[in-house]
Amino acid sequence: MLVTLAVENYRSLRRLILPLRRLNVVTGANGSGKSSLYRSLRLLAAASRNGAVAALAREGGLPSTLWAGPETVGRQPVQGTVRTKRVALRLGFAGDEFGYAIDLGLPQVAGPTLFGLDPEIKSECTWAGPVLRPSTRLTERTNSAVGVRGPAGSWQATRLKLRPYDSMLAEFVDPELAPDLMLLRERIRSWRFYDQVRTDADAPMRAAQVGTRTPVLGHDGADLAPALETIREIGDGAALEAAVDLAFPGSQLGIDAHAGRFALTLTQPGMLRPLDAAELSDGTLRYLAWVAALLTPRPPELLVLNEPENSLHPDLIRPLAALIAGAAQRMQIVLVTHSRALASALDTHADDTDLQTVELTKEHGETQVVGQNRLDEPPWHWPKR
Repeated sequence: MLVTLAVENYRSLRRLILPLRRLNVVTGANGSGKSSLYRSLRLLAAASRNGAVAALAREGGLPSTLWAGPETVGRQPVQGTVRTKRVALRLGFAGDEFGYAIDLGLPQVAGPTLFGLDPEIKSECTWAGPVLRPSTRLTERTNSAVGVRGPAGSWQATRLKLRPYDSMLAEFVDPELAPDLMLLRERIRSWRFYDQVRTDADAPMRAAQVGTRTPVLGHDGADLAPALETIREIGDGAALEAAVDLAFPGSQLGIDAHAGRFALTLTQPGMLRPLDAAELSDGTLRYLAWVAALLTPRPPELLVLNEPENSLHPDLIRPLAALIAGAAQRMQIVLVTHSRALASALDTHADDTDLQTVELTKEHGETQVVGQNRLDEPPWHWPKR
């Protein structure tokens, strides 16, 4: 389980060191930095597939994503126009077993190039346990060179030479020299993000989909019908029926199979026939998508939900909160939400769940955690360049 998230100089997150628990509810006003926190987790996940540099380039590169405020924030911050310190956008996390951090900076290009928005990876590091120390380092990359801790505890260089846009997390594959790195990479790749579930009139989930076992709902929810049937057959079918009944009392979920394709139906009290997915409201479909995501038979190390309350009727907030709290017993969850009702409903499950509510605010353009000062932060050290 992740115990710390650290971000430095990414958008409004000039310096954020956040303790994490089993269920983390992130709230705050518009523009307080919730989306930046969510994106920072996505960037860390992208590093495991060698996609962090490309993801930053799509956001406009370092000029657009770097902290735009003053380098030093005091009681009366003054906005400067020229940076005097080394540019560094840093992202990292630590867990019970492993930690990882990446440091990105401005590109150093000898000749002309059209890829000027691509930042360079200056350093990366993995370590054992929740805190980086010289004695806990496992693998470290500085510029292109990579070193590892050997079986006897000695530090040794490798022959691997990385390009400035390639992450060692994705490129270094050696089960003998770095078995821990490979394990960490697979754990990060299991992280799941949901923020673009489509429920519009042309959404794929409203049409029949190929009926194959689907233990993991797709990021856009297109395979909703087979995902729900997979839960019914090899997952917690009782929890599935209970979640539907709690939200839509007396209703029954159905899956029609024809010519190898599955179509979703919902039978509701008083209706003469089942309604198919094309007839269901956006909120009903979205709730059923969260049922499929949260009751997955293959729980991830980390599940990140971005504003799942969108399009939901207020009556569905409490059933959604119950689903999220139950899922937190099987996986770690970070939930970003605008809804005070959802955060309040989750608070009622605090006695049964390791839950924390994180409220973000912005002061002088910088995102801060309400009620957290330096002494409340978990210990954290960035790797050196």
